[in-house]
Amino acid sequence: MTEPGPSPEAFAERRLKRRHAAERRFKLYGQLAIGIAIGFLAILLFSIASKSVSAFSRHMLVLTIDQPDLSTRSDLAVTDLNLAVRDELVEAFPEIANDRTARIDLFGLTTRLAVLPLTKSAAEDPDLFQAPIEARFAVSDDLDLYLKNEFRTHRTVEVGRAGRLSDTRSGTFRVTDAGPDGFETFQRFVDDQSEPRTDILISLEGAWFELGAISGAALELEHLAGTLPPLGELGGAQIDAVVLPSVGENRKVSNRQIAYTMLLKQRGMIEKRFNQTLFTNSDSTYPELAGTAAALIGSLFTMLITALFAIPVGIFAAVYLEEFAKKSIITNIIEVNINNLAAVPSIIFGLLGAAVFLNTLGLPRSVPLVGGLVLGLLVLPTIIIASRAALQSVPPSVRDAALGLGASHSQAVFHHVLPLAAPGILTGAIIAMARALGETAPLLLIGMVAFISEVPRAPNDEATVLPVLIYKWFSGAERAWEPMTAAVIIILLTILVAMNLVAVLLRRRFERRL
Repeated sequence: MTEPGPSPEAFAERRLKRRHAAERRFKLYGQLAIGIAIGFLAILLFSIASKSVSAFSRHMLVLTIDQPDLSTRSDLAVTDLNLAVRDELVEAFPEIANDRTARIDLFGLTTRLAVLPLTKSAAEDPDLFQAPIEARFAVSDDLDLYLKNEFRTHRTVEVGRAGRLSDTRSGTFRVTDAGPDGFETFQRFVDDQSEPRTDILISLEGAWFELGAISGAALELEHLAGTLPPLGELGGAQIDAVVLPSVGENRKVSNRQIAYTMLLKQRGMIEKRFNQTLFTNSDSTYPELAGTAAALIGSLFTMLITALFAIPVGIFAAVYLEEFAKKSIITNIIEVNINNLAAVPSIIFGLLGAAVFLNTLGLPRSVPLVGGLVLGLLVLPTIIIASRAALQSVPPSVRDAALGLGASHSQAVFHHVLPLAAPGILTGAIIAMARALGETAPLLLIGMVAFISEVPRAPNDEATVLPVLIYKWFSGAERAWEPMTAAVIIILLTILVAMNLVAVLLRRRFERRL
């Protein structure tokens, strides 16, 4: 006899359990996929944000400019003000007045063009230099990065007490220990360093030296900055050592410049401030002076031209194709081509813009007017497709009811259908504009990669945009361009998120009013 099979109830229960298990697995797979996507997005944002933090602050050199001869000049030049800055620096370190090498290191703390903001202020206010003024100048990009990244990793240790300071025939100095230790403790500390070639700076009586060697109970030192203590007995003055996190051969900031910086910080002549020039300055060949003002205004003008051209044309084209055009071979061909154009690579539109607007129509290169028209052509298919989808989502009963009450076809479309489709149309238009804001390739082909030192005042002035500025700064050779590029990416992402948030809010507002 064969055993009876499972009952229908048991069979149905097993199938129900398998279905529930499959649903739980599918839900788990979905949650896992979302988690992976969010994780990668968080890693990306954290990586960009961590690199951009340093770009939003910068170190400034604070000097009191007191040059009576400058107050009589009506054509104050960069060279004049640079000479005044150098005189103030030499006055802060008078011991290097006759040392050309030391002066070169000192003048390298700030760049030649750091005086440009002050020259502009002097041009706007001729009475600016009638009295001494406290001015701030951006330090060099290499020193700024060192202050942000490595200055806080300096290790300070006590060396001992100074006995006698003397000079040697080779131009170095020797200091002996005032105590019985003979610098043995410091010698063991130096020997225990994991990197024996680490540079060590010595602070003694307000002067800074570079440690050459430890010879018995004496330190061999090379003077770097600060007024030298008097030779002879020092009466047990405290000796401190600062261990640098790197050696001079591996960085662009010399040990002498680090010594100058530490003295200036002690005197309150170097301060850290918010980098407002990131938003107020135009592009520059110096990272510490570069800003996004020209790119921000250029992006604004470009998006304005794009919106004025693409949004009305796209909406009216969608309304005509969806509500008024008769179905025929021609309309079918138009619809197919619109769908195909939405998938065409953006660089093709750049070639089209260069051929039509620049070569045929003779419009100027590198201007938001041409950039906006090219990006308008790029997003036009997207706006048409989104607008048609929004119009199709309106129930046919709305059209029938309007026509039944005596409205004309145009009245039914513009008074009833179009307002109901407005949330979807606006959402599609804003998302298309967000895509246009992030495009780079089409604008490169029409010359908007040019170096722009002035903020554009009109759509026909030379300009650049944020994505192109990111491309340009990323290809810069200096290390300081990396955090600057990350900062511009953060600015661009903020604008894109704001645009998408506006799209969501507009959609919800219109939907609530329906």
